[in-house]
Amino acid sequence: LGLHDHRMLHQMKRPLPLDAPAELRGLPTRAFEVGRDEEILLEVNRRAFASHPDQGHMTRAQLDERMAQPWFDPAGCLLTEIDGRVAGFCWTKLFEDYDPPLGEIHIIGVDPDFAGRGLGPRLVVAGLEHLAGRGAAEGVLFVEGDNDGARAMYDRLGFVVTRTDRAFATSLHG
Repeated sequence: LGLHDHRMLHQMKRPLPLDAPAELRGLPTRAFEVGRDEEILLEVNRRAFASHPDQGHMTRAQLDERMAQPWFDPAGCLLTEIDGRVAGFCWTKLFEDYDPPLGEIHIIGVDPDFAGRGLGPRLVVAGLEHLAGRGAAEGVLFVEGDNDGARAMYDRLGFVVTRTDRAFATSLHG
């Protein structure tokens, strides 16, 4: 049919609680503050996902729509600051209608100005610890199939691929 892989999205899971090494624990974070942090979260998100086809273009309206969802909890959107700037965030979701509850790393973003400091895995650990503290017995996330760096980080944290969704495309020549 002339179709080729266009995009691959992996769902990855791991049991909670997480027994993370000491060097990955204890990242200072604070909860997202509604009415204060929307624009900075959008800016860090845009910078962190500049080349992502969807995530890097989140608008204020899209953010507001997500914040209006029943799963949104400002305490579950953890921001970390360095030198007075938000360096990254881990936005979690808790699905309490699962038995036991399921926790999701919805978005993890690190501002490129702070790349290479080990914030990614430490933010994931902070998010998973938050979710486990809320009763989640399993953590889940979604990652682009071509994001080798993120995949390797999630592998090191004990996540395994449980599902892969593929989008196919074709080229029109005319």
